[in-house]
Amino acid sequence: MTDPSTAASASSIEAHAHVLADEHAGTETAGDPGKPDKPRSLASDAWDDLRRRPLFLIAGALIALVLLMAAFPFLFTQTDPGFADLGRSRQGPSAQAWFGYDNQGYDIYARTIYGARASIVVGVCATTLTVLIGGTLGLLAGYYGGWLDGLMSRIADVFFGLPFVLGAIIILSSFGSTGTTSVAQIMFLVVMSIAVLSWPVCMRIMRSAAITAKQQDYVKAARALGASSSRIILRHMLPNAVAPVLVYATIALGAFIGAEATLSFLGLGLRAPVVSWGVMIADSRDIIRVAPHTLLFPAAFLTATVLAFVMLGDAVREALDPKMR
Repeated sequence: MTDPSTAASASSIEAHAHVLADEHAGTETAGDPGKPDKPRSLASDAWDDLRRRPLFLIAGALIALVLLMAAFPFLFTQTDPGFADLGRSRQGPSAQAWFGYDNQGYDIYARTIYGARASIVVGVCATTLTVLIGGTLGLLAGYYGGWLDGLMSRIADVFFGLPFVLGAIIILSSFGSTGTTSVAQIMFLVVMSIAVLSWPVCMRIMRSAAITAKQQDYVKAARALGASSSRIILRHMLPNAVAPVLVYATIALGAFIGAEATLSFLGLGLRAPVVSWGVMIADSRDIIRVAPHTLLFPAAFLTATVLAFVMLGDAVREALDPKMR
């Protein structure tokens, strides 16, 4: 005969086991029925955090608008940005021309829309080239160390000691930027000058991240298992060291757009027949007092774009850094 107290204990234990089993099953099927929940990655956590930040949403909307203007300018205006009529010189904003006309009778609104393309292309290409050069050298210097690290650091120090504007004047003057009329060649020289003078910052950021990643256990384990240096760098170190460089690239893109405008204003960067915000600002410097609208609108678009990229970079930095959440 079974003891009633023993039977009751057995029944309660069995019921408790069924509850635990049901809870465990519910946990496994919460995300996807029949599959256990997978651990969230840093990228997914960062994306969820970014979607809740008003700063990121505002910056993303502004950048999306500028990119749409650069890719499809005909969606915003049907006016030819190269058509000039001296009879409309310096006329203010009106229903026919929302932003008015410049000194040569160009429609400022049309040129502002079409000018986004050159400014964005220069910024994106300069940022990409800077990240490729600086990121590669920084990753190699951080991983190998020794004489290679010392050599890269000293070369970077030399470039750090060279003022940006002075360096750009030397590069663009030496390679004949002032004597060519080819749009592609002018833009190439401006991109190269920006990248050559800016890569040391990216190199130092990547070097610091690579040194930190090299000391982690997963890199030591991969080296102990016989993994090659290239595999360790590309498969283990690069994915874990690229976050700070992405933040820098986002902020630098806006800064490089401003740098292009600065060089164009000084007569060293883009110029006619290229249409860009920097070229428009340079063309308006002699008539600011009599026609301030020629400077106001391209400068406003330039400022808003640079500010949007800076805001985006700050939001990405806070999302990727767990200490700042």
